[in-house]
Amino acid sequence: MRSWLSKFIHRKRRRFCASLVRTYREISPVSVDELWQKLVDLGDVSWHPLFKSTNVPSGLVPKPGLIFQAVTRFSPIPIRIFVERVSPRELLSIRVLAIPGIEERLTYRVESTVCGTCLSYSVTLRGWLSPLIWSFSRPYADRVARALIEAVEEARLSSVSSKNKSLKNSCFDF
Repeated sequence: MRSWLSKFIHRKRRRFCASLVRTYREISPVSVDELWQKLVDLGDVSWHPLFKSTNVPSGLVPKPGLIFQAVTRFSPIPIRIFVERVSPRELLSIRVLAIPGIEERLTYRVESTVCGTCLSYSVTLRGWLSPLIWSFSRPYADRVARALIEAVEEARLSSVSSKNKSLKNSCFDF
């Protein structure tokens, strides 16, 4: 009788804990430095499909232990974001502290390959609310890596076109 009771109590203490891990990869012809500069500019998240704005001043270099707030595109309620690890021009790992019952970790890894620059974006969700949160955020998480690459490529094209315009209006026009 006691063994049955102890098993019943032990089962009651167990919590349901689900874990979801997804990794997305994109390759771009831009340099590692250009991609890294756009990624670590936490004040400008206009390229991000989930975040609308942050309270980080422009030009602040992220360091481990930095805590800042971001507003999502879904609600005006700010969420807290904690920078866990930073390896310059290689890795940025942040943890999103939105609501109790869910732990979300986002990892950006930048690598130089023969084909170009490879960006890996990993999402790890843990907690009993992770299946529910994942069902809402999955369509947006699918687009994060591609949106970052496109933002860097657009910035690169606009800087090249502005250089061409300045050369056309110079005193060396013949």
